[in-house]
Amino acid sequence: MLAAMAAGTALWGFAPEAQAMDEIMPLEELEPGMTGELYTVADGSGDISSFEVTILGVMQNGKSMPYIIARSEGSFADTDGGLMQGMSGSPVYVNGKLIGAGSATVKEMDPHTFLITPIEEMLLLWDMPDKKNRRSPERAETKKAEEKAGKDAKDAKPEENAKKPDTEKNAKDAKEQTKDDKQKPAASAKDTDAKKETPAAPKKESDEKKETPAAPRKESEEKKETPAASKKESDEKKETAAAPAKGTDDRKETRNADSKRDAKDERPKNDTRKKEESRAIEEDADEGDSTKDGAGVEEKSLVYASGFGEAGMKFLEKQLAPLGLTASSFGGLSGASYTTDYAAELYPGSAVGAALAYGDFAFAATGTVTAVEEDGRLLAFGHPFLHRGNVNYFMTDASVFAMVNGMTDGMKLVNTGSIIGRINQDRTAGISGIVGTFPSVVPIRLTVEDKTLGKADSYAATMAYDEAFVPVLTQAIAYAALGRTVDNMSESTVKVDFAIRTDAAEDGVFKRTNLFYAAADTGQIAFAELAQVLAVISGDMKGEAGLYDIKVKINSEAARRTASLVSATPDKPTVKPGETVNFKITLQPYRSETVTVDVPFTVPKMQRDGAMHLDVHGGGLVSLEKLLAAAQSEMGVVTADSQEQSKTLTERLKELGETDANHEIVIEPGAGPVLSEKEQKKEIEEAIRRQEELQASGQKPDTKPPKAKLATDYVIDNVIHTAVEVSRKERKEE
Repeated sequence: MLAAMAAGTALWGFAPEAQAMDEIMPLEELEPGMTGELYTVADGSGDISSFEVTILGVMQNGKSMPYIIARSEGSFADTDGGLMQGMSGSPVYVNGKLIGAGSATVKEMDPHTFLITPIEEMLLLWDMPDKKNRRSPERAETKKAEEKAGKDAKDAKPEENAKKPDTEKNAKDAKEQTKDDKQKPAASAKDTDAKKETPAAPKKESDEKKETPAAPRKESEEKKETPAASKKESDEKKETAAAPAKGTDDRKETRNADSKRDAKDERPKNDTRKKEESRAIEEDADEGDSTKDGAGVEEKSLVYASGFGEAGMKFLEKQLAPLGLTASSFGGLSGASYTTDYAAELYPGSAVGAALAYGDFAFAATGTVTAVEEDGRLLAFGHPFLHRGNVNYFMTDASVFAMVNGMTDGMKLVNTGSIIGRINQDRTAGISGIVGTFPSVVPIRLTVEDKTLGKADSYAATMAYDEAFVPVLTQAIAYAALGRTVDNMSESTVKVDFAIRTDAAEDGVFKRTNLFYAAADTGQIAFAELAQVLAVISGDMKGEAGLYDIKVKINSEAARRTASLVSATPDKPTVKPGETVNFKITLQPYRSETVTVDVPFTVPKMQRDGAMHLDVHGGGLVSLEKLLAAAQSEMGVVTADSQEQSKTLTERLKELGETDANHEIVIEPGAGPVLSEKEQKKEIEEAIRRQEELQASGQKPDTKPPKAKLATDYVIDNVIHTAVEVSRKERKEE
């Protein structure tokens, strides 16, 4: 599993050297009838193949983003079923110039007619503000660095990991290796592993059999073949072997030798890239617009979740629904083999992944790279992943192992691989990211024990830090982990212990324990508190708190562990204000023998003489006093709870930690008799007098409502009422 390390707020990373992106063709230069090539990885070889397309025209949508309409031709139309799931982002070139990314089809229409997102619209993503990834959580680190450190990242402290000496050394070594490799044929995208000692060998035999030109920038500087050639050159290449060979003609050598030098001059100037910049700024301000400019548009990337199981997927779908998102259970990320690749190189047409989580549980999408800039920036998909604007997601490499056709559609079968960078924009025109720069992460580790089966399992995942998704994914992951171990949804009692390492907690760690029971599928309610605490931390209005890791311990038993309160008897007939009285409480567990426990309760110093009415209840049940306060709040009466927004995050977390748990017996004041107006006035005068007496004697009045509680092994499911007589008079000795 990928290690994680704490770092400072400064962004760090390493982007391998790359060539400048290809020249583009502006939208106004396109004409119906033009032909071009779409580049994408089509099979398990990892080679980037080209497919012929014909431009049908440009679809203008008023102020919305325009689309280029194209039709697949030749083998693209005959054998590949048109634009498939996973092809989103495949670059399309006309006369050797990049025009955009194949991105979508129109439902219930010819699948060979598809939409191309114009490259000019995608280039605007590089000018968008990037304000994410500036906090100080964990960051992605190489497995190699973890091994050098000689210990697992879960034992690492932020101040120790912040030094990251091994990581910087790895990045430096990877950079030197990249420079050496620039003189050799580039490997397939699937082979860009940072730990490889030698580059992959050129695929001579497969290349010789190809009838299509080589992929853009797939070859070395000396022998490179790109689609930036003329139509005539493209036709010539189709008749010859695609692989570069010794003795390439002078025209190719001259073009390749000069390509890097001239690339920047050939690319559009800033005024072209920032065309309609005002519209881009408007889009940045409104990140919630629909990604579909027309009804029935079907995007061609695959959003999937893995590791959740059938019940877990249903639960995840329910959690994602308020965010307007869905996911398929197809695909997978192999958490055990995950590493960070600091020397990765992607090319237009390479498979690429965008992920929010990976490991034993994953949430990701795969598509295709559209363009790569020399500083490591890239564009992909041609449509959103989750349409969240400025984001902080994992970028992964990916390997295609097959393409399959369905009755009306098809898809690439793809495995994602190493973490290679960070996705920072997720917008209508596509996604953008930076190879070699890594996102802030939140590791989560879970242990699940099934007492009934005598079985225990451990799970681990790493989430990219996103304030909206961390609470949602954490709850869904915990639910899925419980389901995978217990493997049933019947009656059960579940105990949940969790610890969240955050600088918002008083001692650096927020801890919570609670017990849950349900007649079926207890996991539906067992992890709501975990999600609530994470939502409070990540959604604080006053600042961004550090969130470093999450540990969850789950114990499940296929039994009903509930108990009802039978009686609560004080051990003294009369008590003084400020004195402690022990209540002997009898419990009746479900289908078991009664249990008796003692719960001490301290009477407030300000308590008036007479009967003090008390509620004894389970922590998950609301007392009569709280119900009254809630009713007052609904009627417009200001209560202390209305001041919640004035509290600091640390104060709010402390209150959450002190919230009554379901398995606790709680004793607190209950509703007494209704007083007349005259009695209320007298009670107020008496309270003022008692406070003055306390101050005169040097004592401080109580600052918190009186409460006592005791943890048990049962979910307490009822409320009983009791009372204690309070008197300031001296008790007579019996």
